[in-house]
This record gives sequence, structure tokens and C-alpha cells, in this order.
Amino acid sequence: MKAFAIVMWGHEGSEKAFDQLWHSWKLTEQPFPMKRFAAITGDDDIDALLKSHKIKWNYPWERSEIDLASGLVKNPYPTANPRTRIACALSHYKLWVKCYKENEPILVLEHDAIFTKTLNHPHLLDSKYDIIGINDPRGATRRARDYFIAVERNKDGLQRPPVIDDMSVPQGIAGNSAYIIKPSGAKKMLDLVDEYGLWPNDAIMCRQLVPTLAITKQYYTKVQGLASTTSL
Repeated sequence: MKAFAIVMWGHEGSEKAFDQLWHSWKLTEQPFPMKRFAAITGDDDIDALLKSHKIKWNYPWERSEIDLASGLVKNPYPTANPRTRIACALSHYKLWVKCYKENEPILVLEHDAIFTKTLNHPHLLDSKYDIIGINDPRGATRRARDYFIAVERNKDGLQRPPVIDDMSVPQGIAGNSAYIIKPSGAKKMLDLVDEYGLWPNDAIMCRQLVPTLAITKQYYTKVQGLASTTSL
């Protein structure tokens, strides 16, 4: 397994965050290599990138709507610049493509992740799950306290993401800033985008659409608490 950290090259905040991530990777002596992965940004030609992958953005910006194909409610995200939201989803999408084409599991990291302990990943790769979140939910996701309590109440060390909202709302891993994805999981995500269109990566990667999505009860990463590069 290899780790890829999504970094906005030349962006001061992103570069500093990656420096902290890199330091934590060394400090916790992770047993896998980690490389920078150039993020798609709002300055890139988003329309051309969508066209090159033969996909379309299919998520609302202002009003909630029901996705008739999935039955899920798509609630708009607070977004300063819509192009940055699409760019973030495309960065993850490109790593899903990479994972599937190279037929090798990878650890996807956003630049604001930070390792807190050594990740013993072989047993996770041997599990029945295709995508596994390893991030501490505290400070990383909406209703983080409810999420954390639900995970703690579950005795399983490897478990499905908790239900913290109505099941019509996509619910997944904590923040999507750190997750292992196997080629089978990457194929599933690519198929979902083909079927439903491209959504924010943490919305389309949800327990309702991905039966083999899981999280670890023992957390290996947390977020640095930085300002979002996509939200208002």
C-alpha cells in the first residue's frame, strides 16, 4: 500500500499543512511510503477535466433536492467558489482512477490530515471492506460528537459508519481526509459517479451507496483544524 497526500502545489497553507503531515508520518514510523499528489484547483480548467473523464457534476448549489435515482437528499454545501468544490471531488476521483488502474490499494490523505499513531494496515486490507476511514471524527465532520459517541458504543473495531441522521441523508466516513481504498472500492466509486454524476466526495462515498464502506474504531489520523479551502 502507498499513501497519497492531496496538496495544492504552491499554496502556502496547503504546503504548510503537508509539512505537518509529513512530520507526523515520520514521527509515527508509518510502514508505507507517502507521496504528494497534485490537487486539482479552482484555477484549473474544470469543464475540460470533467469532459476528459466523461463525467458531469450533479449536485445542487443553492437548494436541497432529492436525487431520484438514489432516493437520497442532496443538501448544498456552503461553498465560496463552486469550482473549488468540484476541484476537490476531482482530486479524489483521480486517485480512485489511479487505484483501479494500478490494481493496488492506496491510502488517500488530504493535506490537513495528521498521523497520531502507526497504522497497522494488513488486517484492514484483508477485511471484507473495500473502503475504510481511519480518521478521528472529532473536529472532522458534522455532528462530530454524535458520530464519536455512536462509534464508541459499537463494540466492533471495524464497523460500518454510524447512522447520525435521517437515512435519506448521505452518511459516510469522518471528513474523507484519510481513508484506505482497495481497487474494488475504487471501481465501486467510479461506477457510482457514472450512474449518479459527480458529487462532493464525502457525499457520494456514503453507507447508503457503498455497502462495503467502514471505519476503524481505533483512529490513526486527525485533522489539523485548518480553515477549509472550499467552504465559506
